[in-house]
Amino acid sequence: MLKSIRKSLVMIWECVRMSLSNILANRVRSFLTVLGILIGVTAVIALITTISGVSGSLSSSFSSMGAGTLMVSVTGSDLKSGMTADDLTELTAMDEVDGLTPSVSLSARVSRGGSYETNISVSGKNAYYFRTNENLLTRGRALNAVDEAQTSFVCWISPDMVESFFYGVDPIGESLYINGVPFLVSGLLSEDGDASMASLMSGSADILIPYTTALKMNNTSDVTSFTVYLADGVDSETAADSIEARMDAMFSFEEDCFTVTTMSGIEDTMEEMLSMMTALLAGIASIALVVGGIGIMNMMLTSVTERTTEIGLKKALGALPWQIQLQFLMESFLLSLIGGLAGVALGLILSFAMCKAMGTQFVLSVGAIALGVGFSAAVGVLFGWAPARKASRLNPIDALRSV
Repeated sequence: MLKSIRKSLVMIWECVRMSLSNILANRVRSFLTVLGILIGVTAVIALITTISGVSGSLSSSFSSMGAGTLMVSVTGSDLKSGMTADDLTELTAMDEVDGLTPSVSLSARVSRGGSYETNISVSGKNAYYFRTNENLLTRGRALNAVDEAQTSFVCWISPDMVESFFYGVDPIGESLYINGVPFLVSGLLSEDGDASMASLMSGSADILIPYTTALKMNNTSDVTSFTVYLADGVDSETAADSIEARMDAMFSFEEDCFTVTTMSGIEDTMEEMLSMMTALLAGIASIALVVGGIGIMNMMLTSVTERTTEIGLKKALGALPWQIQLQFLMESFLLSLIGGLAGVALGLILSFAMCKAMGTQFVLSVGAIALGVGFSAAVGVLFGWAPARKASRLNPIDALRSV
C-alpha cells in the first residue's frame, strides 16, 4: 500500500517537473497565455476587496451617525394627515425616548437688499436638535423653547448664505427675507455640524428656522417627518416596536400610515446593494478568466500538435493513456495556477492602493483570495481537459510517422 502511494507521488512529481520544464522552455508564449488569467483574477480580487473595504467604512459611518436614533416618516390617513404637537409630546414622554426632532422642509426665495436666490433649502427644527448637535453652531445663540412656542421669525444660516448675502458684513442681528418675510439671523451654522443619519438621508439645509414657524409658512399644523433619539441602553428594535404600537393607536390602527426606519434596516439594505454590486462586478471581471481559459486551451492544443513525436515515443515505451492525460492536464493546471497566484498578489496591491486613495479601510478578504485561486485552478482543469484527452487518445503509430 505504502509502495503504491509512493509510486503515485513520484509520478505526480515527475509530471509537475516536466510541466514546469515545458513552461519555462516557452516563456513568452506561457506568459501571454497566463496573462488573461492574471488580469481576470486581479480584477476579481481588487473589486471584491475594495468593495469590502468601502462596505466596512460605510457601516462604521452609518453606525456612528445613526447610533441610538430612529427615523419616522408619516404618510397619514383620511382622518389624520400627520403628527400634532400633542402627539410628539406623547412620544417624547415614552421611557424609551430621550427626545425627538421634527423636520419640516420647504424651498424658499431668499433675498436681502438687491440680491436674491431661489430654491433655497429651509428646514424647521426644534431646540432639542440644537442640543444634540454640539458642533452645529460656530457663532450666535441656539434655538430655544421660546422660539418654538412663539413661532419666532429667527433663522440660522450656512456659510454659503453668509457668502451670498452678508459678504463683508456681520450677519448676526441682521434681517434676511424668506419668501418675503423678514427673519432675524440669530446664529451661523458650521460646514459639517450635523453628522446625523437624518441629515445624510435628507441633505443639509441652507437655513434653519423653528419648526413651528416652518409649519406656519407651509400652512399646516402636522409634522410628517421626525427623528427619535433613544434613551441610553435602549435597543433600537425594541424601541421601534413600542413607537409603532403607540403610533398605531394614534392613527386608529389603520395600515400604512407611517414608516419607522431603524439603523439596522438601513445597513441591511446597504449591504444587500453592495453584495449585488460585488456579484455583478465579479461576474464581469470573471469574463477575463474565461478568455484566459480559452487561451490556455489554445496553447495546450498547439503543444499537443508540437509534441506528437514525444507522445508517440512515451506510448511506445509503455505509458498509459491516463498518464499522458495527467501530464498535459498538470501543465494546464500549473499555467492557470501561476496566473491565479500572480493575479492575487497584484489584486491585493491594487486594492490596497485604491482603498488608500479613497480613504477607506483595507479589508483582506480570504474568501476573495480563495475564489480567485480556486476559479483560476478550475479554469485550468476545465479548459485543459480537452487537449489532454486528445493527447491521451493519440495513436502511437500515427505519432511516430513524423520521426
